[in-house]
Amino acid sequence: MMLQAAPNPLMKVENLVVEYSVGGKTIHAVSDVSLEIARGETLGLVGESGCGKSTLGRAVLQLRQAVSGKVLFDGHDLTTLKGEALRQMRRRVQLIFQDPIASLNPRRRIGDIVAEPLVIAGVKDPDERRRRVAEVLSAVGLDPTLVSGRLPHEFSGGQCQRICIARSLVLNPEFVICDEPVSALDVSIRAQILNLLEEMKARYGLTLLFIAHDLAVVKAVSDRVAVMYLGRLCEVGPSEQLFARPAHPYTALLIEAIPVPDPDVRPTQSVPVGEPPSPIAPPSGCRFRTRCPRADARCASEVPELRLVATGQFAACHHPLI
Repeated sequence: MMLQAAPNPLMKVENLVVEYSVGGKTIHAVSDVSLEIARGETLGLVGESGCGKSTLGRAVLQLRQAVSGKVLFDGHDLTTLKGEALRQMRRRVQLIFQDPIASLNPRRRIGDIVAEPLVIAGVKDPDERRRRVAEVLSAVGLDPTLVSGRLPHEFSGGQCQRICIARSLVLNPEFVICDEPVSALDVSIRAQILNLLEEMKARYGLTLLFIAHDLAVVKAVSDRVAVMYLGRLCEVGPSEQLFARPAHPYTALLIEAIPVPDPDVRPTQSVPVGEPPSPIAPPSGCRFRTRCPRADARCASEVPELRLVATGQFAACHHPLI
């Protein structure tokens, strides 16, 4: 079922399938995923490690070739674009990497790193490149006169992530994929980067796909949330509504696992039963059934489709909680 985010969504993923071949075996990383993202929206994509979140993000950018399905950006199917056409379209779609330090070339100076997308895009005037680099570095809270001539190892993790954000924004993109942009950072500076992303979204009119495994972070920045488990979407809905009344048992367990900063509040003991199944041989029917206390014979034989369970809220479950 296609989830309607807006009459004319900026990004639409239709029945996307991504698989890896490892040692003669097939890893089912993303299985029949469909979603939409409206202009100006932040969609949070959440799930435990290995569920296919980052693979989905890279497949949207065509950094990972999909087996089947479509990725429609502003009406253009990115899966059909090649060569120069794809390169031009990528100016409008950018990525913020999970590890800010590892994503920066240690031998190049910051000014050159941030200017590289402009060089690739064909901006030949060096004065224009320097102006745009200085503008975007200032926008992310860095003094271009102090940082442009320095190397990445001279900066902290938070500063490196600001540099990565500047690099992703220097081409004035419309859509940015944030691949766990704060997971490698100290807790003390995560809020700074999240606030910066909100400021940049408002300043540049961005649409964001925010990938994370931390539900507390996703709740703080997302308009809607999509929950992923073992390559499939479990639930999609407005952020506040989904956190207040989760419909899928997996979503409810993830929310219960969010730490509460109160020493008098005891953590809940509700945890999924059993071991996580392998993406090489996912369970039949509902992929969460092997760990779900509500599973029955129907869950083993029939794949649940995303269906409307409340206003704007969809869940792929035969026995939703609401």
